[in-house]
Amino acid sequence: MKNKSLKEKLKNKELTIGSWITIGHPAIPEILSQAGFEWLVIDIEHTTIDLSMVQVLISTIQAQGLAALVRVSKNEEVIIKRVLDAGADGIIVPMICFAEDAKNAVAYAKYPPEGKRGVGLARAQKYGYGFDSYKQWVKDQLVVVAQIEHIDGINNLESIIKIKGIDGTIIGPYDLSGSLGIPGQYNEPVVIDALNRFREICKKANISMGYHVIESNHKKLESKIEEGYNFLAFSTDFFFMGDKAKEEKLNLKKYLGEL
Repeated sequence: MKNKSLKEKLKNKELTIGSWITIGHPAIPEILSQAGFEWLVIDIEHTTIDLSMVQVLISTIQAQGLAALVRVSKNEEVIIKRVLDAGADGIIVPMICFAEDAKNAVAYAKYPPEGKRGVGLARAQKYGYGFDSYKQWVKDQLVVVAQIEHIDGINNLESIIKIKGIDGTIIGPYDLSGSLGIPGQYNEPVVIDALNRFREICKKANISMGYHVIESNHKKLESKIEEGYNFLAFSTDFFFMGDKAKEEKLNLKKYLGEL
């Protein structure tokens, strides 16, 4: 049986788990792919990863049989078409606060008549030899996820998720808490209230809802599954590496009697 695509899983609200790449080296997705993730996100909003490395990372991720998503630097036409021309399976677009933001994100990603993306011939289109098949693939399989990370996005969520072409949503907890004046304090009641509203609206609309679980702790991820999130980004490359190193060094200190 053919494996379901990420697009299909989002449409059916099936659980799918990936992770987040911030370090621009192809070894990172090769290592993370061994953990059994279904997709990996290349973050170019808050990292120094440039577009040349984006294409290397996309091809490396796809070579491992995973979907390659890019969290773009902003909701802007040129950066969206460049990462898609590089062959990304989809995009996560930050700071979607209004329906017009979502409408623009879809328009930048889709060719006419669904959108207004300009035609370039690059890796995604097999350098011009596969444009027709890629054009159909964009219609059928391209993933566009709206990142909800501001209280305005919560307040306007019902209109945002009505935009045709938005395949799902994902919460950015740090910026959401920041928009409420308490950056990083995403377990405070005012943030939890916003998240409750988010879940209620998404469930009513029957749209996939996601969350970026920052901690490299499976219990944190499990709690989000129990809350009904189905599109889950599990931690980041540097937290998986750093937390494991700290944990094992602490165990060693205990063994050596240094604690």
